[in-house]
Amino acid sequence: MTRKSKIITAVSVLALVFGAVTIYYKNRMVYVPNVIVGAGLSGVTMAERIANDKKEKVLIIEKRDHIGGNVYDYKDSNGITVQKYGIHAFHANSERVWTYLSRFTAWHNYRHKALAETSKGNVNFPVNLNTINQLFDKEFAEEFTAKLLAKYGMGQKISISDLQNSEDEVLQRGAYIMYEELFKNYTIKQWGMRVDEVDPSVIARVPIYLTYEDAYFTDKYQGIPKFGYTAMVQKMLDNPLIEIRLSTKWEDVRGKIKYDKLFFSGSIDTFFDYKFGKLPYRSLHFDITQLPQEYYQEMAQVNHANHPSMTRSIEHKYLLDEKTDHTTVSFEYPEAFDGTNERYYPINKPENADLYAKYQQEADKLKNVYFFGRLGDYKYYNMDQAVERALDLYDKVFKK
Repeated sequence: MTRKSKIITAVSVLALVFGAVTIYYKNRMVYVPNVIVGAGLSGVTMAERIANDKKEKVLIIEKRDHIGGNVYDYKDSNGITVQKYGIHAFHANSERVWTYLSRFTAWHNYRHKALAETSKGNVNFPVNLNTINQLFDKEFAEEFTAKLLAKYGMGQKISISDLQNSEDEVLQRGAYIMYEELFKNYTIKQWGMRVDEVDPSVIARVPIYLTYEDAYFTDKYQGIPKFGYTAMVQKMLDNPLIEIRLSTKWEDVRGKIKYDKLFFSGSIDTFFDYKFGKLPYRSLHFDITQLPQEYYQEMAQVNHANHPSMTRSIEHKYLLDEKTDHTTVSFEYPEAFDGTNERYYPINKPENADLYAKYQQEADKLKNVYFFGRLGDYKYYNMDQAVERALDLYDKVFKK
């Protein structure tokens, strides 16, 4: 054998060995005590607690190419912090949750307000006593307000369905006009079904406030992380015990990871390979547009109930009071979840609850596998509720 042939043979052998080693390490079973699927607020809260309180290693599997889930934000070329997946104004009444998150961020003092586009122009939303004065003529507004306050009292909150079911003709008429202007078409677009098909709890989530205060939320604690949600999440994950694999689907690695405990904040039906069928969701499409003007609209959020397809426009610079010559606006369009877009809102219908219950029964049979978060629980959570759910689950599992 010539020297050249020996070199070629040696190189070939090394290539085969290297290839075999690569395949081995690629396919070998990896062990980590705790695996978390999903790097949104639910998963990140769980990871932070396990690493910093329990002092155990954590591996986070995340299908997106970034941390933070739906609260992910970034700086664009205008210097504006853009919330990629729609507006997230934090609000909570839980001192526990507020104190917990305040360990990882200072807060920008933001009180969310919104407008709704109507045939009478933009009005305050959610509906309050100012909205009534903007939407109705003076005489009817005064009569409507007087009857509302006499029946329910100042400072109370009620739902549009309460008024629709009233026996008082003035309350009924006011409810009908507000329903047509502010609720009907918005709800149809948002949920892709008639209003009478939507679970009443969905409508109840947007109350009518009998007050002149224009704030969107009445919670004790409100704000936005001073440097953005992504910066807050980065601090929560700042521990060498936490490893993150981005752009990784659970189904692609589930047979290659050995764990003691699995915390799954992905959609519960995917975990069980859709054995009972797919859980329905509504999704959203965001058209994020940079505009060569200082401001586009009066405040951060404007609802568009009667636009043919859009539901909201969000001007991001308002959120952290960022001063720039240009602006960035998200135009939000609801759509059906089809498997190629993101799951946003579980659809509250009896048949969907029954389907979820079947998956929950399967989950109950598993040992050391825990489902949580909006997708794992098939339940709508505000940010504070998602964090509290994760904190409660951590205590339940590790502080028995």
